[in-house]
Amino acid sequence: MNDAAESYLRECERLLAVVRAQGEAIAQAAELFAKSILAGRMVHLFGSGHSRIMVEEIWPRYGSFPGFNPIVELSLTFHNAVVGANGQRQAMHLENTSGLAARILRNYALAAEDTALVVSSSGCNVVPVEMAEEFQRHNVRVVAVVSREHADASESRHVSGKKLMDFADLVLDTGAPVGDAMVRVDGLEEPVAPGSTVGGCMLVNAIKAEVAARLTAADKPPKVLVAGAVAGRERAEELFEAAYDEHARRLAKLFSDL
Repeated sequence: MNDAAESYLRECERLLAVVRAQGEAIAQAAELFAKSILAGRMVHLFGSGHSRIMVEEIWPRYGSFPGFNPIVELSLTFHNAVVGANGQRQAMHLENTSGLAARILRNYALAAEDTALVVSSSGCNVVPVEMAEEFQRHNVRVVAVVSREHADASESRHVSGKKLMDFADLVLDTGAPVGDAMVRVDGLEEPVAPGSTVGGCMLVNAIKAEVAARLTAADKPPKVLVAGAVAGRERAEELFEAAYDEHARRLAKLFSDL
């Protein structure tokens, strides 16, 4: 393996150490989320830009289960076009549009039994900051996932100067460096190969595993999406239908009292 690839993998090992050191905070987040799910409510998930990856990592996919409400706005996360209609310039502009978070959450009847996970590597863009602020205004407890080093070095675009961490009840750190990219290449001024997604995915899956353990211990084992190659086709299809039916029932509660 060449030096650049090996450098990236060494940095990923460092991220693993950062995540592992946050075991207590991971357990606290899992406890909050499990309580919401056991109460029949949902854990709201939000990330703009590439932070949507952590949202979709939690639910729905194999090894995941209902109880989570992924809020993924295409206007903030659709990168495929890059330029032109639905391009990245527009998405990055909208990510710093005040008031958008409140309009997004206007679609849901939030309750104090709910909890939320808001992901933003910098913790400084307006929409994720206001999303956390809005959740707290509705008495919803917020877990934030950021790169602390990057967030500390960045300037907030929120009118108050506050960052995502200022509107969070619990903060988790991906371990990614300032600017996210982790590899220096000889002859190239700018670093490449970001790490926030690696750290973020480890964090959210560790939380997910802990939530599953708590639900099972409470005699409410989750309906986990599983591959037919693991559980057999019939059982996998049964769980698939049951999980999505449960998601729909939970989601209905978020609309019933609007």
